[in-house]
Amino acid sequence: MRQTALKAPHSSGVYLWRNPQGTVIYVGKAKNLKNRLSSYFSGSKDIKTRLLISRAQSIEYITTANEYEAFLLENNLIKKYSPRYNISLKDGKSYPVLRVTNEKFPRVFKTRQMIQDGSLYFGPFPDVTALDTFIDTLYKLYPLRHCKQFKERDYPCLYYHIGRCKAPCCKKIDKDSYNAYIGEISELLEGKGKETEEKLEREMKAAAAELNFEKAARIRDGLKALMIMQNQNVVEDFSSEDRDYIAFWREGELASFTALKIRDGRVQGRDNFRVTSLNEDDEILPEFIAAYYGDDDELPPAIYVPSQGGLESMERWLKEKFGEKTKIVLVTDGMEGAARHKAAIEMARQNAHEDIIRRMRERGDMPALQELKEELGLKSLPVRIEGFDIAHIGGKFPVASLISFYNGNPDKKNYRYFRLKTTNGIIDDFASMREAATRRYTRLLNEGADLPDLILIDGGIGQVNAVEGVLRALDLDIPVAGLAKRDEEIYKPGDSTPITLPKRSDALRLLQRVRDETHRFATSRNQRLRTKENVVSAFAALPGIGAKRERILTQKFMTLENLAAAQEADVAQALGIKAQAAAEILMQARRLSQERNQKKEAQMQSLKEAGTTKEIAAHNEWIASLADEA
Repeated sequence: MRQTALKAPHSSGVYLWRNPQGTVIYVGKAKNLKNRLSSYFSGSKDIKTRLLISRAQSIEYITTANEYEAFLLENNLIKKYSPRYNISLKDGKSYPVLRVTNEKFPRVFKTRQMIQDGSLYFGPFPDVTALDTFIDTLYKLYPLRHCKQFKERDYPCLYYHIGRCKAPCCKKIDKDSYNAYIGEISELLEGKGKETEEKLEREMKAAAAELNFEKAARIRDGLKALMIMQNQNVVEDFSSEDRDYIAFWREGELASFTALKIRDGRVQGRDNFRVTSLNEDDEILPEFIAAYYGDDDELPPAIYVPSQGGLESMERWLKEKFGEKTKIVLVTDGMEGAARHKAAIEMARQNAHEDIIRRMRERGDMPALQELKEELGLKSLPVRIEGFDIAHIGGKFPVASLISFYNGNPDKKNYRYFRLKTTNGIIDDFASMREAATRRYTRLLNEGADLPDLILIDGGIGQVNAVEGVLRALDLDIPVAGLAKRDEEIYKPGDSTPITLPKRSDALRLLQRVRDETHRFATSRNQRLRTKENVVSAFAALPGIGAKRERILTQKFMTLENLAAAQEADVAQALGIKAQAAAEILMQARRLSQERNQKKEAQMQSLKEAGTTKEIAAHNEWIASLADEA
């Protein structure tokens, strides 16, 4: 159980504790599953928690898109299982929904009851305050009727005179024009309301420009409420249709399926299934459906799926087997209720992905390692793989990432990064790769540490040859390979003819995982360095510039180059200083800017003059000197 907790994702979700008999004894929710589950196994605990842990044998979890969904799903599962240790059972109250009445001139309002009279319902929404704000915003934007009962009148009410209603009761608006507003609101709630969002933003900006800050703040709050309303939860809705959502995730031959079961408008359960298959995605889904629906009682009226393949044949097979019509619905952007259905499919897919991650940890990735050994002609199984990638922005803040995989899975305690020194300010991935490899493997040699079984480079033959040159200079015999993104081709040193593996190859999948992780790690470090540069900027080196003035210069001029090009009066006004002090700051800024430009130009000129062959020779001499010094 402890290992399950430590390896849980950082997403929100619900977790279930089961006893040795498989009975659910506790249901809980978490904003961060990993943090919450890990807390059960650290620090001192009260009697109830210690008792719970002593009675439990396993933990399982269901990930959700947000904390609201976790809250609703927890409520549903507590009602379903009545767990022994959920002492404070939820009170069973329903959550409010937005109702659009089935009338000639519909009304829009909040309710906690559903009446089967043809009205439209959206929700439910746990955040009642946000729903109230949203409804209030709707009535400010759309001239809808406010009266509970519609009666024809001779004279309109006050809402008409203040522009809040078009007075359909007095025939001042026709049915089609009025229902155009209702259609726009319905599209907004279905996730189709981009134009309405833009309308709100325009009104907010206009109000602010007119110094009507109260109105601008009100619309701003309405926009925030709108964002919550558009993030429809999938744990509960008021559709009367029972249905299943099926999605899957695969890594090579491994595939995990998740089926979300919606009954009476609520998620009643989640089934996970593990399979091994070499079929394509469009083939594996019909195969799973045929195996999954073996009980007549479990067949819902509709099954929602994310891929196109074999929909007609699946429907025909289900009808022939069960003697009833079941729709198999492809979830697309243009369908009715697209936002809700896509969110449910994504929730199922996320849970299938988590199951694949658990499967990979459980078995290691031995099939991929064995295939990789054969395809690359390695002497031994590549148990330890180290991957390199380079990240920079126009040559600035160059960073090399080093990640490590052990038995086919990430080994994050052995991740490293290198702040590159020889290529700062210039763009040369070959030189960057040589520097990173030199520093890494010179250190491992000096420390007598274990060497990897395979080095993977994010790049083609050029980067691979650059690293191979470093290894030869260090007298190391470590296999090197490169994975080029364009066609996912594998390059070996000195061979310009790439190795091409099948798309479903376990070996290719493992190399892709390593490559993608090196890229993620390098990019994230580069971004942190850029952020740090913005915080501790070159402005701090100027005379008379402390933390406060540094912030002012950063906000006003952004870069040292912009400051150097500014006028003395602009600097004096921004900092509130005299002209003489501003002139001194400008002089120093221009000097520093000129030095930086000269350094970049010198580096570029040196690179051009050296040429590739000379540079490699010089670099190899540098490697030898480093080894001698060590």
